[in-house]
Amino acid sequence: MGQSADVNSGQNGRAEDSSQAPAVPNAAPNSIMAIQDFLTWLRDEKQSSSHTVSAYSRDLTAFFKFLIEHLGKLADVEDLAALRPGDFRSFLAHRRNDGLSNSSVARALSVLRSFFRHLERTGQVTNTAIRSVHSPKLPHSVPKPLGVEAAAAAREQIAFLHEEQWVNARDYAVLTLLYGCGLRISEALGLNHADIGSGASMIIRGKGNKERMVPVLPVVREAIESYVALCPFGMERDDPLFVGVRGKRLNAGIIQKSMREVRRALGLPETATPHALRHSFATHLLSAGGDLRTIQELLGHASLSTTQRYTEVETSHLLDVYRSAHPRARR
Repeated sequence: MGQSADVNSGQNGRAEDSSQAPAVPNAAPNSIMAIQDFLTWLRDEKQSSSHTVSAYSRDLTAFFKFLIEHLGKLADVEDLAALRPGDFRSFLAHRRNDGLSNSSVARALSVLRSFFRHLERTGQVTNTAIRSVHSPKLPHSVPKPLGVEAAAAAREQIAFLHEEQWVNARDYAVLTLLYGCGLRISEALGLNHADIGSGASMIIRGKGNKERMVPVLPVVREAIESYVALCPFGMERDDPLFVGVRGKRLNAGIIQKSMREVRRALGLPETATPHALRHSFATHLLSAGGDLRTIQELLGHASLSTTQRYTEVETSHLLDVYRSAHPRARR
């Protein structure tokens, strides 16, 4: 296969493109100022990623668009202060009717809560009605990692998808980094050449610009060095490490597309995504005796409860082994 998909996928900048300001919802002037203040606070004070800021902006845009129909006018801050629980519930029902899943509806409510907390904290609007609105129940989700052999096969397969050798080396290096260091795809593609260094570890900037140190296994460093040696574009310290065919920072969609081709070739389930390799990193560490606190630090989880989900994966695996191997269980 060629690399034409890389060209046609809008490869035009950073994986998280901070050059484009998020869209501001259609609202009354004083509400627009409040929204801009909130988004600026997210970016500058809370140090949220541009991806997060854009996602918040999209949910607020949907909310204020709903208010135009719901109130019959552009919503101003006085309207925001007067909203009642039923108004918020109507918005959530509207989003559900738009086809959003419960998790997306819950995220929209979380964005609104954060927005109204900011309005109250900054003395712009006080509205306690949103506090009485309950989030939709979400199904309990368990990470879906790949097995050790499947993770290895995916990395090997992705190294033979394209005609250009350097592109194959790039994609192999990305997957090796995700699986070998447990990075999020945005963290891997956000790396610059200087971030890799030459030591046994590197500093990763995760969610909220929080930094953590992760070890770099020899196989990971070898994969990256092989890619760098083949890459036809310059590698100054501040240049992006992973680039597309135009030399711009690689877009996550390119790796996701390649992973879909890997799934088809190997017969892997749809859950075999780039992010599944991060799940695999954690699950395989846990299986090998890694402790939860260390895995939490390596993954950059703010809460240990997030990391504890991987114990459920391990328990499920043990039960499957028990059922298939125990003489009494097989009766």
